[in-house]
Amino acid sequence: MVVIRLARGGAKNRPFFNMVVTDSRNRRDGRFIERIGFYNPAAAATEQGLVINPERLAYWQQHGAQLSPTAARLVKQSGVQRTA
Repeated sequence: MVVIRLARGGAKNRPFFNMVVTDSRNRRDGRFIERIGFYNPAAAATEQGLVINPERLAYWQQHGAQLSPTAARLVKQSGVQRTA
């Protein structure tokens, strides 16, 4: 199954997450199909903390990709329109 989830990056105590489309059997930080955005929980006030490409999100959802619970929460928080 294809899923949309977060892959962790960044340094120790400085997390940075890429929102990626991947096969559910791949490891969390392993191989992925496409990067569709990022989430930086430690972003300063002048930096963007959450960026999601709505066109690619809609494309992958139309092709059967499922959102992980955390990715779904971030999509809702960003205000990007979700398709079923």
